Amino acid sequence: MSETIDDILAGDAELALGSDLRDAIDGWLAHLAAERGQSAATLTAYTRDLRQFLGFLKRHNGHPPCLGDLDRLDAKTLRAFLASRRKSGVVSRSLARSLSALRMFFRWMEREETLKNRAVNQITSPKIPHSVPKPLTVENAAAVTARDTSNRDDWIAARDRAVMLLLYGCGLRISEALSLTLKSAPLDGRDVMHIAGKGGKERMVPALAIVSDALADYVRLCPYPLSGDGPIFLGARGGPLSPRLIQLAMAAMRHDLGLPDTATPHALRHSFATHLLSAGADLRQIQELLGHASLSTTQLYTEVDRDRLLSVYDSAHPRAAAR
Repeated sequence: MSETIDDILAGDAELALGSDLRDAIDGWLAHLAAERGQSAATLTAYTRDLRQFLGFLKRHNGHPPCLGDLDRLDAKTLRAFLASRRKSGVVSRSLARSLSALRMFFRWMEREETLKNRAVNQITSPKIPHSVPKPLTVENAAAVTARDTSNRDDWIAARDRAVMLLLYGCGLRISEALSLTLKSAPLDGRDVMHIAGKGGKERMVPALAIVSDALADYVRLCPYPLSGDGPIFLGARGGPLSPRLIQLAMAAMRHDLGLPDTATPHALRHSFATHLLSAGADLRQIQELLGHASLSTTQLYTEVDRDRLLSVYDSAHPRAAAR
């Protein structure tokens, strides 16, 4: 786990916790990491959700929260917390995640016989507006992953291109791409990757030759030594590459290529699935490649493809204007 509860709370000097509550949170996070295989990013998100809630609880009660406060917590206070977050501009999806984190934490404490309070189960999750993935067009995806020949010795450009190709060419999540090592990357004749996705679920993902070639270019140009078990993608100073740097690289491409605001690194993964579906790939196969636990998640891409087909129909059919 990249951050502990102490790391998260270090930036909030006014928020202190009772030692009993701090130990409970650390135990819960350890359980999520070891037994449920949650990623470091997910653990950090859940911890930040708890920080928001505990900060509210401190202001509400007038003292640092402890386990006794959670034992006495009622639904009215929980609704007040969600209302305060809503007032500060937090969207429904984030509120639902915060509520989900709290439910998991309270369920774990009940199972560990730390305390039993089911008030959080009385709260209805905020309704999340229905949305569909927003992929790039084939042309824009090609532009993002095109080879930059302006400087053949620019290892940063080679690195960023290799990451973008893993997202678009293999459908990886950015965390999955950045966790690759020399041993697991599609190099030296390996054309299949074993990817550990959400919840530790492993899947096999084939790699196109263009992806392997881009990775080989980056490895050849990288000025730092790469170990077999260490991350293959490094930052400018030789440490593990931060996802934020890939997000910034994509932001620069949005400006340079005139791409929409929806063109993000994760949109490349959406583009991978949507373009495969448009080309006739089977939905079950796409589900396996993406590592989705449920087919219903993958089926969202059928809505994207339907909208694209209707758009083509409306623009091309001679009687479309009569619809």
